[in-house]
Amino acid sequence: MKKKLKIYLPFALNELKRQLAYKGAFYLFIFISLFGTFISYYLWMAIYGSSSSATIGNMSQQEMIVYVFMVYVTSSVVTISISDWVSDDVVKGTVAMNLIKPIDYRASLISRALGNATYRFLAPAVFVWIGIEIYKVTVLKLPMVSIQTVLLYVLSCILSFLIFVLFDFCFGMIAFFTTYIFGLLMAKEALLSFLTGQLIPISLFPLGIQKVFDYLPFSSMIYTPVMIYLGKYTGQELLFVLTRQLVWVILLYLLGNVIWKMVTKRLVVLGG
Repeated sequence: MKKKLKIYLPFALNELKRQLAYKGAFYLFIFISLFGTFISYYLWMAIYGSSSSATIGNMSQQEMIVYVFMVYVTSSVVTISISDWVSDDVVKGTVAMNLIKPIDYRASLISRALGNATYRFLAPAVFVWIGIEIYKVTVLKLPMVSIQTVLLYVLSCILSFLIFVLFDFCFGMIAFFTTYIFGLLMAKEALLSFLTGQLIPISLFPLGIQKVFDYLPFSSMIYTPVMIYLGKYTGQELLFVLTRQLVWVILLYLLGNVIWKMVTKRLVVLGG
């Protein structure tokens, strides 16, 4: 374990340094993502203002406010795309170098994603988290989140991070067949924003669709940790959603192994 940490920790640290080197681009990312979050906030406030019911999809207006901003916090840390890194490596041919190095290519990508996630958490996410918690207690008059809930939320976020990057690794393998996946990346981001509960909480969908989502990995990426933070899962249901996340980590890891073996068999690199 110590040896693996020594090998892959530099990947995370280098990615962290890279993010620090391009502060302008990162602050632009923060502005754009927060801008979208506030649009979502005002949209939901208008929906609740015109609704005759105090709750929508088993969520009050106060809970929806917390949901919107905790989705931002969670997605900032969890949704680190590694598929575009895979695509760049395929286009440039640098993926061949990774095959001759004594490292695991997927592990190096996940380590880089971890460095990126660390920077995103320290730069914007933790301050938004603290801000929404203060706003929740002082303005919304909701109880402060318990330490136990925070720990469960963090555990769920770790599993969500692994689910997302392992899924994205499998998705990135498409680049070995098509080379350029820019259009597919755009489509993936649009679909995931819908399937993960970023745009609309999954509890607002019909019960049949919610049941379908129970068997897909997407709700485990963002929706599950945010609902744990809101205290919507307790007892057996909480154990079920955490177990479901762990199962998807294992399944996507095994699927990645199979796909990686397939693509490396057909990889052809020209030039020297």
